Amino acid sequence: MTKKRILILVGTTEGRHLAYQASQRSDIEAIASLAGRTRQPDPPIANTRFGGFGGVSGLRDYLQEQGIEALIDATHPFAAQISIHGVLAAREAGVPHLRLSRPPWSPQPGDRWLDVSSNAEAAERLPEVAQRVFLTIGRQELAKFASLQQLWFLMRMIDPPHEETPIPPGKILLARGPFSLDEERSLLQEYQIGAIVSKNSGGEATYAKLVAARELGIPVVMVQRPTMPEMETVSDINQVLDWLDCLVGMS
Repeated sequence: MTKKRILILVGTTEGRHLAYQASQRSDIEAIASLAGRTRQPDPPIANTRFGGFGGVSGLRDYLQEQGIEALIDATHPFAAQISIHGVLAAREAGVPHLRLSRPPWSPQPGDRWLDVSSNAEAAERLPEVAQRVFLTIGRQELAKFASLQQLWFLMRMIDPPHEETPIPPGKILLARGPFSLDEERSLLQEYQIGAIVSKNSGGEATYAKLVAARELGIPVVMVQRPTMPEMETVSDINQVLDWLDCLVGMS
């Protein structure tokens, strides 16, 4: 049996699990591409490449040179650039393309959300919201908040920021989800948090912080997802596996 060669752009927990499951199949040769920002992928993926491609043309050339027969975009909902590059490169290379994107969170009764369009807008609005802030946006956007020297931040991320990155005053907490409701509630109370800044990433791994905020009456400055180009999109791994079954069956 000739294996179907696919490239998976990985940037989420679902993406890592998809790449692992695809790599176990006898009818698929899966290559997982990671940007390299998170140092220790979990679960480990055998056939992995790290780093970028060099824009749309670089990714298109990689697809063609490596004989890739399908491209799956399982990057983070906020990784707009690579998603745009992926759909354009797949079109130019003439290979099937699918995006795996978990649904965004929706506010529930009791939530106090302040929707903003970007981290820059979140930083602009924060001084009117709280003095002690739980910043849960990862390490890439910390510089957007560095000018807020009058506020105090608890900054949670998986890996530490680069030494040259400007960061706001406060404490860095290195941790990887999922986090329990008890853990999140205790954290908010221990550090006397007055507001949370969060990307609307969706998923279960970090949702407990929103439940804890709801219970404690803490406002959440919610950064909404960037606009994506129109593309075929599914919301869970099983749908991707069904798509792969169809793809393999057509060969």
